[in-house]
Amino acid sequence: MNNFQEQNAIRIIKANNGFMRTNEAIKNHIHPRIFYRLRDNGTLEQISYGLYKLKTNKISNPDFITIALRVPDGVICLISALAFHNLTTQVPHKIWIAIKRGTSRPKVKYPPIHTNQFSGQSFSSGIEKHTFNKIPVKIYSPEKTLADCFKFRNKIGMSIVLEALHFYRERKNFNPSKLMKYAKICRVANIMKPYVESII
Repeated sequence: MNNFQEQNAIRIIKANNGFMRTNEAIKNHIHPRIFYRLRDNGTLEQISYGLYKLKTNKISNPDFITIALRVPDGVICLISALAFHNLTTQVPHKIWIAIKRGTSRPKVKYPPIHTNQFSGQSFSSGIEKHTFNKIPVKIYSPEKTLADCFKFRNKIGMSIVLEALHFYRERKNFNPSKLMKYAKICRVANIMKPYVESII
């Protein structure tokens, strides 16, 4: 009977893209005893507090997936978005995420996160969805990220901002008008304009 219950639990977790939260297991009629047995025998691996994956489930960008599952309304931003778009030489030690102003800061112990509150169009504009292991992850576009970096230049450092702008200039799809569109949304158009004009 127990073996049948374990196999049934594995089938349910596989149907959930190989990931399962503790509370989701209960909602899916997986008894906690069975769920924790799968953890204890190595079938499940814990990747964050209350979040597990099947050991056989090979994943790319595990930190991004964890954030997408733990903070579904959050958006990968600033240095983490720069790193994803290959616009920086920085290796972020935390996952930078944007949350809507007025919402509670997420309680995520691992991976370590750095939250930033955005409001209005500054939060909702420029979001791209990238899929890892069938899990959609929201990340700001390169242009939106650059505008955000100018806005938060005192927090992340102007050298990082200028390096990112230089890398973006080298791309075939370099688009100054798109940059300035997001600069206006983020209210940094007057600050960004001289820098963008100098590299056109």
